[in-house]
Amino acid sequence: METSIYSALSGAVALDRRMATIANNVANASSIGFRAESVQFEDVVSRVPLLPAHFSSTGESHVSAEAGALTRTGNPLDVAVQGKGFMSVMTPAGTAYTRDGRLQMLSTGDLVTLTGHPVLDAGGAPVIANPAGGPVTIARDGMLAQNGKQIGAIGLFDVDLSSGYQRYENSGFIAKQPGTPILSFTADGFVQGFVEEANVNPIREMTSLITVSRLFEGLNQAMEQQRASESSAIQTLGAKA
Repeated sequence: METSIYSALSGAVALDRRMATIANNVANASSIGFRAESVQFEDVVSRVPLLPAHFSSTGESHVSAEAGALTRTGNPLDVAVQGKGFMSVMTPAGTAYTRDGRLQMLSTGDLVTLTGHPVLDAGGAPVIANPAGGPVTIARDGMLAQNGKQIGAIGLFDVDLSSGYQRYENSGFIAKQPGTPILSFTADGFVQGFVEEANVNPIREMTSLITVSRLFEGLNQAMEQQRASESSAIQTLGAKA
């Protein structure tokens, strides 16, 4: 049994997934709070003793922890996250974690994202301000104040995405394991009046996309040549029969 075509096919499937990931990174290079994703593949060896062969695994997705650049907006309801933390928001799909800190206040005082998802505190409750209480200040630990009076706090969470996750909208994640509230704000915290840009390096991603595209084309050509070789062998053997 010929295994080279199956090895090449597994590589093509892996490269297709990597290409989709790179394309998504490039498409979101301007999305606030977006975190780039990569795929790690492993070599899988056939367990058939008389048929040694190597195949590529389907791959494991990893989210880059590299920080994006901070951009000043001057909007008091914009916050950038420094460090490893994520904000928590309530969505129709459940609790999502995001670093997109472009917030707004509804007429009810509810603090929500630009897409209308309520922002949560460390205990999972919606954060509510006083719409007539004056300008809002947001401290590094997420504490909100109006006219010098503390009115609540935005929760900051340590989220283990390595245990599994799903993307939500552009910059959000729905993690399999709930996040843990961050209580120390020396390395982690909020910066008011700023937003975090995507941590995507467009030049690096485009270079990777070109490399993967060429590898994909090479594997396809190898499989076509293998099929042509097998077809020729069959025709030759059939003619001699």
